[in-house]
Amino acid sequence: MVRMAFHPPIPPEHLPPPRPAKGAVNALVQAESLMQIAFILPSATLIGWGGGWWIGSKLHAPWIGIVGLVLGMVAGMVSVIRMALAAGNTPSKKDSSR
Repeated sequence: MVRMAFHPPIPPEHLPPPRPAKGAVNALVQAESLMQIAFILPSATLIGWGGGWWIGSKLHAPWIGIVGLVLGMVAGMVSVIRMALAAGNTPSKKDSSR
């Protein structure tokens, strides 16, 4: 039996502080994080519908595709709301001076 060494993760107090992005890079990073919202909802809906359709075809119950569609939309909305709240809670320069 081969034993591999276990290395515990680095505790947060030993990590270097994150460097804030400057100028145009900061704007691009924020725009990219907000563009993810536009892709998450349709992709979660499509994945939910596809999973429901596949399970429904295996179980000969076509209504499961509709359940998967609804679950995908709910999962997408939860992700969108979480991302929107996280984007709204980013610390501003005024808050970081404290």
